[in-house]
Amino acid sequence: MKRTKIAGIGYYVPERVVKNDDLSKVMDTSDEWVQERTGIQERRYGRKHEETTSTMAAEATRIACERAGIAPEDIDFIIFATLSPDYYFPGCGVLVQRELGITHKEVGALDVRNQCSGFLYALSIGDQFIRTGTYKNILVVGSEMHSMGLDFSTRGRNVTVIFGDGAGAAILQPTEEPGRGILSTKLHADGTYAEKLAFINPGCHGGYHFKKLGEEVDFGYPSTDTYGEIFLTPRMMQEGQYYPNMEGQFVFKMAVQKFPEVIREALDEAGLQASDIGMLIPHQANLRISQFVQKRLGLRDDQVWNNIQHYGNTTAASVPIALCEAWEAGKIKNGDLVCLAAFGSGFTWASALIRW
Repeated sequence: MKRTKIAGIGYYVPERVVKNDDLSKVMDTSDEWVQERTGIQERRYGRKHEETTSTMAAEATRIACERAGIAPEDIDFIIFATLSPDYYFPGCGVLVQRELGITHKEVGALDVRNQCSGFLYALSIGDQFIRTGTYKNILVVGSEMHSMGLDFSTRGRNVTVIFGDGAGAAILQPTEEPGRGILSTKLHADGTYAEKLAFINPGCHGGYHFKKLGEEVDFGYPSTDTYGEIFLTPRMMQEGQYYPNMEGQFVFKMAVQKFPEVIREALDEAGLQASDIGMLIPHQANLRISQFVQKRLGLRDDQVWNNIQHYGNTTAASVPIALCEAWEAGKIKNGDLVCLAAFGSGFTWASALIRW
């Protein structure tokens, strides 16, 4: 039976490095405060009006294609994961197709909106297409341009200090080599606490107060049906309600529970132990989360790859960027068992086991 291999990987991060001390000039924070809570030392920001989510994705894709030994024209399907698209619509899948100059092929493009677990959800979809013989060269990409939508004031510091820009891409191809390729993907979701980590406004959730977990919540919409003021209202602009919202402690508690669960689920199905993992690539949400998960699984430092210190949380891009870095550093070799795992907004979480 055919399995799916990652034939080529690539990543791109913008040149501009933004350190914690740089953020302390525009908000009440410090390098010590940020590092203590997140482990982040710096992140990358794209060039405003020059770089976008889709242009960064194209840069990462070209590298992945070269390493896979194909040209962009050989791509026959695109799966694009992001929470920070160039436009509200259309999605970035068609935009990266245009950026790569392959619109004449009219290949399908699918956009995935699963935030931090987006790349793994996209990887799972691509895996099914490869296994069934539907496509032979699938582009799976995660890309984020967070810096264009963050609150650079003390009010928004708890969220803003965490996120950075970047893109990672992978080319999926079929393989019949025994034991090689994607062994399994595990996908889960629970929308009970969706608003605990959300970008709520602007949106279409109505011009009224509604109950969320038994609590009356006012999302800033007018009480009357005012045409043209439902999607984005003056009050939202005045109160800065169009920035991301996160209850950090709640998210942390959920993440440290679900990360080990979904990893062990994949290992148990394959009849493997945590000690069999050659490299764990966790979503780079918070260094403290990764360290907690590593301890729970009993993994050594050389079995886990973390780069949040230098890039911050790049959401859907974090797993492919970290995977590519680890491979480039020679930490992932043929035959190694690689585990990818992510947890994020929704809440959604996922894992993938790959025999490299």
